[in-house]
Parts: sequence; structure tokens; C-alpha cells
Amino acid sequence: MRMAAIIGASILGLLLGTTVPAKAGHGNDDEKKAGRQHENDHQKGPGRSAAQHSERRQAAGPQWQHEQQVHEQQIHRQEAHRPEPRREANGRPGYRPVHDVWQPHRAEHWQNEHHTWRERGGYHGERIREDVFREHFGRQRWFRVHSVPVIVVDNRPRFQYGGYWFTLVDPWPEYWSATWYRTDDVCIDYVNDGYYMYNRRHPGVAIAVNVSF
Repeated sequence: MRMAAIIGASILGLLLGTTVPAKAGHGNDDEKKAGRQHENDHQKGPGRSAAQHSERRQAAGPQWQHEQQVHEQQIHRQEAHRPEPRREANGRPGYRPVHDVWQPHRAEHWQNEHHTWRERGGYHGERIREDVFREHFGRQRWFRVHSVPVIVVDNRPRFQYGGYWFTLVDPWPEYWSATWYRTDDVCIDYVNDGYYMYNRRHPGVAIAVNVSF
């Protein structure tokens, strides 16, 4: 009987010993699941942060647009005063601020200062060939003076377009933008008695121009 009791106690002890590791293994599974959940939460974190950052950028949209407009205006002012190449009548190259080229020819009272070619006694300058005129000139052929060559002859600016040079005989109106040569579309047309430059922003204004090769 004693031997049977000893054997029974040994078997019971073995059974109890095997149950403890089994519980420990279950606990490890829980820890692994918790660890995986933590990793998943960490991976989701940046996504939520990016969404919140995007929302903040959208909320700051108007302010960002205002800052962008201010930046563009600053660039525009800097370009308006940027020197550009020009050539004097004697052929010597040099530099002169763009506004110095055009500003002296701004009218004070354009209605009183401009004159048609008929009032000037008729147009006597060079004529543009008909085929060239149809291809490059007229009310549907707009360009910007800043994009074409400009020189100064006898203290007057000339610009080249379509293979011809053009000199403003009339002053440009005082109510035009000070940087019209950069910002405004212009064209050259022949109307009644001579050649004129027209500004798309001010269609009723005709500036008498002289044509040369």
C-alpha cells in the first residue's frame, strides 16, 4: 500500500508539473498578441498624423495663398527694375533699367499730346510687305514688347517684331500700367492713314508708330 501511495504521489507530481508550462505558454501568446496590437497601432499612428497635417494645411489655405500672392508681387516689382541690354545709336552696348527706357515717354495728358498720322501730314515711313503683315500683324497678332529686342536710338526706344523696327511717335497714356511693356499684350495694325500700336487692355487707344528696317 505504501509503495502504491508513493507511486501515486509521483504520478500526481508529474501531472502538476506539466500543467504549469502550459499556462506559461498561453501567457506568452497573450503577450505576443499585445505586442502585435501595439505594432499595428504604431503603424496607424503616422497615417492619422498625416491626415491631421493635411487638415491643418487645408485650414491654412487662405493664408498660404495670400503669402504666395505677396511673393509674386515682390518678384514682379523686382523684374520691373531689372536692367536689360540695350544698344546706343553709336553701337556701344550697355545696360539701362527698363523703366528708364520707357518712363520719359509717358504722357501727362495723352488726349492733348497724341496726334494721328493724318494730323502729322501723313505717314512717310517704311511699309510692311503684305505677306509679312498678314502673317505677323493685325488685331489677332498680339505680343509683349518685353519679349522682343529693344534698343535706344536718339533717346527713343525701338522694338523689333516681325522683322521690322517700331518707334513710338506718340507718348503712351499716363493711365497705362507703368510696366505695360511687360504685362500688356499689344499689336501693330494699319488703320486709314498709317501704322499704330494697340493695347489689348485699352482697345480705344491708338499709338502712332514709325516703321523701319
